[in-house]
Amino acid sequence: MDGPEIQLRPMRLDDLQQVHAIDLASFSIPWPDSAYRYELTQNPNSILLVAESRLSGEESQIAGMVVVWIVLDEAHIATIAVHPDYRHMGIGRGLMATALKQAFAKGAKRAMLEVRASNEVAQALYRQFGFEIVSRRSKYYRDNLEDALLMNMEKLDETYLHCLEVKGWIGLFSMSVD
Repeated sequence: MDGPEIQLRPMRLDDLQQVHAIDLASFSIPWPDSAYRYELTQNPNSILLVAESRLSGEESQIAGMVVVWIVLDEAHIATIAVHPDYRHMGIGRGLMATALKQAFAKGAKRAMLEVRASNEVAQALYRQFGFEIVSRRSKYYRDNLEDALLMNMEKLDETYLHCLEVKGWIGLFSMSVD
């Protein structure tokens, strides 16, 4: 195998240092460690996944992460990021597909997220999953007062998940239950 082996699994407390490093490399306003710790230990309505990379004979590294909140019948994609060294390998797509599948299993029937108006790469990924821009939140990001786009995907159901499976996005990487 040329590249690293990637496996998705639930986030653990001992992942937080690497998760925070990905956050710092990916966002101008990263989450504090305490936010991830809270989601892991206090919020039963959170889905937290990581993509773990392992090269033959080397220690594993966290390559990406996603946090989803289940609010009634809605999955709110709170954050998703991939380490710069692992981008363009399908890891974000695998994390998103697996998180949406788990959200559906927990009762979500739709999904939503906010994204920076300038983040066209992320918007393109979300559009691949059927998310559509439904509104703009003016001056949402406090670091530069950039607008956020609110994107919704209204039909999270078995047919939708089947389409993701047919595209090969669910099961793109193996999932460990840890």
